Amino acid sequence: MTDLVDRARGALHAQPFSVLLGTELTHAGSNELTLCLPVRDELKQQHGFVHGGVISYLADNALTFAGALALGPRVVTGEYKINYLRPALGGTLVARAYVVHAGRQQATCQCSVFVMEDGDERLVALAQGTVIRMSDLDERSASARIG
Repeated sequence: MTDLVDRARGALHAQPFSVLLGTELTHAGSNELTLCLPVRDELKQQHGFVHGGVISYLADNALTFAGALALGPRVVTGEYKINYLRPALGGTLVARAYVVHAGRQQATCQCSVFVMEDGDERLVALAQGTVIRMSDLDERSASARIG
């Protein structure tokens, strides 16, 4: 399991945007993982809430990393939907994603995003998405160019 966590952390640290934001992978299991992002003022919108784009980014990344657990490391998000439930003000955002179903070429994953503050955990968003193996995308692109 340590090798899986190390590879996942390596992939996260290879993403310049994730490094810029300060995202960390804190758990990886056989079909679920957790990403954390400390809230700071630069991540907030004009009303003092964490910007929805930041929460969406974290959910998207967690969904994709969960899909990679089932499909291998060369994956991308095919689509996802997010529901914002309440604003996040401070603390640390925690995204927990897991694989609901995986085939050979795609996986459906779900993610809950919480805010942890002063020992309390509050659900702020739910997301679901489809993660696609990149080799399949490469083949689709090639056939589209040929045909």
